[in-house]
Amino acid sequence: MLLLSTYLYHTSKFSRETTRKLVHIGASNWWFIAMWYFDTAYTVAIVPVMFVIVNVFSLKVHLFRSIEREEGKGEFGRLYYALSILFLSVWTFGIGHPEIGGIGVLVMGYVDGFAALVGIRYGKHLLYGKKTVEGTLAGALVAAIIVISFNYMYKVGLSSIEVGAVIIGAVFLEMVSSKGADNLTVPIGTAILVYLLM
Repeated sequence: MLLLSTYLYHTSKFSRETTRKLVHIGASNWWFIAMWYFDTAYTVAIVPVMFVIVNVFSLKVHLFRSIEREEGKGEFGRLYYALSILFLSVWTFGIGHPEIGGIGVLVMGYVDGFAALVGIRYGKHLLYGKKTVEGTLAGALVAAIIVISFNYMYKVGLSSIEVGAVIIGAVFLEMVSSKGADNLTVPIGTAILVYLLM
């Protein structure tokens, strides 16, 4: 995904923000690979650890400019992204419920990604700060699809009210978090909420 974003950034009209969000969405799908091929917290942690190392290195030497924020340096959001995947990998595989981590990671990847892309392209009504009504609604729809799908496919055991609570909680965390902190609060907060409601 990092190499693809670099290629798209240098060979197309995609902005840096667009390529960042494409990586944001695409990289979260790694969780499906993890659920299919990994069994233990120790083995599944290998890939996120590598992701953390690559991100730390990239922050220092600007290796992947296609995923850096356009407004300047000092953006730690992508490092938080890698750290949250590492934490959820160890925790949820460790307790034998990787589907909980899947909900958190995919909500992080897809909700933030689609909310931003829709907000940038179609957002006309500011909710507050840089958040738009259109982007937030898109994020809520995507969150609903992810939570409902996981609840059904992996038999998580959430009632309809609990599914609604998780969706609202995920969107709320996305709305109130800023400066890349949503890459920690959204996945971890959503996963914890699912765990408490199971």
